[in-house]
Amino acid sequence: MKTLTKDQMKIVDEINSMDHRAMCKMWRFHEAGHEYFNITGPYAKIFRERLFKHFGGFTPEISKSIGWDK
Repeated sequence: MKTLTKDQMKIVDEINSMDHRAMCKMWRFHEAGHEYFNITGPYAKIFRERLFKHFGGFTPEISKSIGWDK
């Protein structure tokens, strides 16, 4: 990964401070164009790795608790 700016590092810190439920909710409900999910940007890999490798992705309990309605 290339060196990130100070502002970009703040966003990485925000991602790294999100809890499992918040990340799942964001994954399910935010628009595809959100900067955390733009595969050409610096955040998508960080977000995916935290959600799926660190937390283990969606659990049935989290999926049920956040539902499908925004």
